Amino acid sequence: MRHRLPLVTLLLMLVGGLVFWLAQEGLRGVTRFHPKAEIEVALPVFVQVAMAGGDRYLAASWSVIRALVTETSRMAREEYEILGQVQKDASWLNPAHEDNYYIAAAILPWEGQLDPTQVILRRATRARFFDYQPPFYYAFNLVHFKGDVLAASEWLQQAAETLPDPEERLILQNFAARWLDRSQDLDTAARIVDAMAAQAKRKDFADYLRKRAQRLRDLAVLRRAAVVYAQAQGKPAGSLKDLLKSGLLEKLPVDPFGLGYAIDAKGVPMFSSAAGQ
Repeated sequence: MRHRLPLVTLLLMLVGGLVFWLAQEGLRGVTRFHPKAEIEVALPVFVQVAMAGGDRYLAASWSVIRALVTETSRMAREEYEILGQVQKDASWLNPAHEDNYYIAAAILPWEGQLDPTQVILRRATRARFFDYQPPFYYAFNLVHFKGDVLAASEWLQQAAETLPDPEERLILQNFAARWLDRSQDLDTAARIVDAMAAQAKRKDFADYLRKRAQRLRDLAVLRRAAVVYAQAQGKPAGSLKDLLKSGLLEKLPVDPFGLGYAIDAKGVPMFSSAAGQ
């Protein structure tokens, strides 16, 4: 058995090389006005593995090297699709490849290739369960590119759990709670923060989270009142006092952090720090 392995490896390399050469020869002389990027650059995964002598990890490294040496500043828009496919293939071959997810997170989403980036980061998160960065980047992309703060908060909490330092975990958990201030579903956001408080090991942090949850619930009450006011009056409220005078509220909620609430130009109640944004 020890003597057969090198022969099998050699045969796989020869077959892979032959397939690649035949593909190249078949494309010679073919006029392609709108070439398919994946066919031109991203070889099928089985060919990549064959060319690497059956070693999928070596094939993944070759793909990552291609991504590393690519001059992205001179790439056309459609060429980023090629890079996304190459790196997605590499993540399938070796999802734990650290350089691959680094490059993907740094380049691809900013060039319109968010979907392959998220695939790469999901695979890296499963394979590198000890590494906070893949779920962190995944969460950031959800917030920045999709505005999905509920899902982003969940992924950021997952990233926090991998950190060995308690203080660093608290930092990420705090960001996960603060991101929920931007949610359109404030009731769900409040329940998530309450659940975080119930799981918090430090009493001071748990108390802080409960205050954040209460702020979200109070803001939800204000927003529901503003919707009813606009429907009844035919115009949005100009201030929180309008909601109070209309009888929709018995009293204005008190912000536990002392920042207060306000109404933006469209009549939507906001946290005071965000009303002018």
